[in-house]
Amino acid sequence: MPKENTVPAFEDAEMKQILEDLLANDEPITARAIARLHSKVNAASSITRHPGRSKLLAHYQERQEQYRRWSGKTSKQSKAVTSAALADKDMRIAELEQQVALLTASHVAMIRAVGELGGFSKWAQFFANYRESRIELERLGALPLAEVTQLTPPTRN
Repeated sequence: MPKENTVPAFEDAEMKQILEDLLANDEPITARAIARLHSKVNAASSITRHPGRSKLLAHYQERQEQYRRWSGKTSKQSKAVTSAALADKDMRIAELEQQVALLTASHVAMIRAVGELGGFSKWAQFFANYRESRIELERLGALPLAEVTQLTPPTRN
């Protein structure tokens, strides 16, 4: 599942704020612009040579490119056409959210059924190599939560 708008995990709050400001003001997002505004990073190469910073820069450059593509499309259209397109997109988003909710519920039911039949360990084994998939399923709430209790045999008097 592609994650187009997820921000890379690198943590530099000041750099993220600078990138957000450049994006909001539609100023060109470049390593040089960030270095000029950042209090600790003085050179563009400190951004381009650092894997985390470079990935974050590329992510925001892509977002700016998408924003500019959309903004160019809307400036050529009338407000009525733009409003209708936005309404259509809102409806599509709502439809997709409903589908995700349905798939999540059915996935939870399927995992519970597999677990009741004693096959949960096999399911977990299958997903052992798909750690990111399991994390995403957890984030979506598609994995059931269960409290495990030990069964004790009844005592005879």
